[in-house]
Amino acid sequence: MQTTVVGTEFDLVISLFTRPGHGPHPGVDHLISEIPDGPLTAEQLHSVQQLAVTAAEAVRNDRTVLVRCHSGYNRSGLVVAQTLIELGQDPATAIALIRQSRSPWALNNQTFEQYLSTGLDVAYLLAGLETRT
Repeated sequence: MQTTVVGTEFDLVISLFTRPGHGPHPGVDHLISEIPDGPLTAEQLHSVQQLAVTAAEAVRNDRTVLVRCHSGYNRSGLVVAQTLIELGQDPATAIALIRQSRSPWALNNQTFEQYLSTGLDVAYLLAGLETRT
């Protein structure tokens, strides 16, 4: 496996998994929100929503954006799909675009696909209820 280090190729880097020394350059906007590749808490779902809103705003402003995680399939796929939804795509189209562009195995986490299909707002509310019981 070859490691990749991000320098100044992007205007905004969103990291859902980090390693020391993997960048980006200190002058690049860098948001970090480490989330698991599994069921998310309400707080983690809210973080995904906020990251997607930020990424969508950057894209609207013609900024280059990298969303990265450990393997590039599920966590980054979730944020990118939600970003596409923020930009006007329906969930099914967003999921299909991720799989077409990245890999047919992208977003293979069924829970993440359900979050997108249901809507992150609803998933956030439901996850919040689960923590109160």
